Formats: sequence, C-alpha cells, structure tokens
Amino acid sequence: MDIELQTKTNGNHGETYLSKEQVTAGNGDGAANRITDVGEKDGLLSAQTSGCNGGTVASDHAVETQINLDKIHTPQETSVVCRIKGELNEVIFWRVKLWMAIIFLFFLILAVIIISMLLCSVIHEDKDEIFDPSTFKVPQCFNGSFQLPNLVFTEELFTMSSNESQTLAGELREKLADLYRSSPALGRYFSKADIYAFRNQSLMADYQLTFLMPADHRDQLRNVTLSREMVYNVFRQFLYDQEPDESGQMYIDPVSLKMFLNH
Repeated sequence: MDIELQTKTNGNHGETYLSKEQVTAGNGDGAANRITDVGEKDGLLSAQTSGCNGGTVASDHAVETQINLDKIHTPQETSVVCRIKGELNEVIFWRVKLWMAIIFLFFLILAVIIISMLLCSVIHEDKDEIFDPSTFKVPQCFNGSFQLPNLVFTEELFTMSSNESQTLAGELREKLADLYRSSPALGRYFSKADIYAFRNQSLMADYQLTFLMPADHRDQLRNVTLSREMVYNVFRQFLYDQEPDESGQMYIDPVSLKMFLNH
C-alpha cells in the first residue's frame, strides 16, 4: 500500500492543506475505502451545507423538522389545558361531574325563561278585551248604498222575496258582518247588517248597519268609536283593499259607497 501526501495551496487565501490519497495496487480495497469515505461525506453534506460566508446552513429536512416542533404546544399551554380538563371532569357529588352540572344549569335557565314568557302571555289580560256584551243595548244605526258593477241586472232583483234577491242579500250581509266583526275597534259593538233593496239598472244595493253600545259610554262612543267617520272609513278601506278578480260578482265599487247616520 502506497501513501502519497501532496501539499496544495489555496489560491484564495494562500493557505496550505494536505491531501491524502490512498492508492492500492492490490484487490481494490482502496476503492472500497474511498466509497465509504464518500458515503460518510454525503451524510454530512445532507445535514448541513456551507453558506456564502462559510457559515453552516441547515438542510431542508432539518428546517421542516424544526417547523413541526414549533407547532407543538408549549409546556405552559399543555398544563393549562390539562388543568381545565381536570377541573371539568372533577366530581361534584355522587357521579355528577362539573361539565354535567354546567350543561344542566344552562338548560334549566333556558327552560325558566321559556316558561316565564308563556306564563306572562297567559296571565296578562288586556282590560280593553274584558266586556259584557249583555250591557250593550243602545243601538246606533247607519244607512247607505253601494254599487255592484259585476252583477247583471235582472227583473227578479227588484223583488226582495225572490230567490235570487234572497241569495244575493244573504251573501252581502255575510260579507258586511265579516268586515265589521274582524275590526279591532268596532267588532265588539257590531250587531247585524241588512240589505233591504236592490234598485236601478246599475244595480245599487241599499243597506243598514246596526251597532249596540253600553248606556254608560254612549255619548263618547257616538262621538268617537261609533261615529259616522269611523264606520265609513273602515268600510271604505275594506273596499279599496279588495281585489276585483277575487271578489267576482260580489265586488263593490268603492267610489259608489254612501253612508249616513240614522237618527
């Protein structure tokens, strides 16, 4: 085995270093040693590389490992989480744990709120809704007329005793009754609606509305709630809200509505 030492000079800094080459003239043992040396050097190079200024730079694998380690919770965070879990799993009494008690308390508060709202809605009574209809004995009547433009005039409509007149009058009475009974202000005072005549080629219908009110407040009711303006405006607003196509033959022309107080 021959060993040759060579002295080489670094051109950049003028430094001298030794280079050892092992040459074997035998069965190739030197080649095997050279391969081993290269493998060890490759392993070292994969772990680190030289930077521009001769510093050591971590390889890609090392950087990735460091990033994964950074993602792991710190010991302080882990201890806080473990402490919170331990407190939640702490048994308060018997087999009931703290987290069970918290959930039960939440649902209990929710149930109390819902029950309270239901009780308030049932117990609360509107004083305006409490009245005795038997005390409503003083009548207040309104007369008027309106036109039915979608109906075809026939001779039988002139006679109120005919079947056609009775049928039409009954449908109109029901329509007017539904209108005023559904009124929040006038519903409790409404008594009845009557259709007592059909006239003219344009088919005008004459009607009468009857309201009943208590004697104690009749003056106030006549001037405000059961005044001609109030009763008329409720009727007119209903007519303007109706759809001609849906009403069909029972459509009432809003412009033709007339009403006056029957003293």
